[in-house]
Amino acid sequence: MKNEELKSTILDLINRAEGNRIQIPLPDDNLIAEYEKIIGLHFDEEYKFFLKNASNILYGFIEPLVITADQSSRSELSHAISEAKLLGVPSNWLPICEDNGDYYCLTEDKSIHLWTSNGLTEECWPNLSSWINQVWINNG
Repeated sequence: MKNEELKSTILDLINRAEGNRIQIPLPDDNLIAEYEKIIGLHFDEEYKFFLKNASNILYGFIEPLVITADQSSRSELSHAISEAKLLGVPSNWLPICEDNGDYYCLTEDKSIHLWTSNGLTEECWPNLSSWINQVWINNG
């Protein structure tokens, strides 16, 4: 992965969280690969980096979706994908965070869009790093 901006943003988030994390281990490459097969979606390198380094950080009001071997977390990505589809989220969009029934989704062009129960909103961030800064860090 070449995105130094994302690495810097995640480091900033880790420092701000001061060690606060939910009690779920971060996934490794094997779990991520297995999960991709199960859900039928491919994660880009930036999202994989995020999963392996920041998906269990507890900071502010944002709690990202997680992946676990037994798929039993209350914030489990596979469960959120099913629920998001019921709301009409396009099947090629990947929910990365659930917020009171709304979903922040990673799209094929690597931008993040907010999908609510009323459908797509105008809220959009150009990349994962911008979303972490503007939504997670600035509202923490």
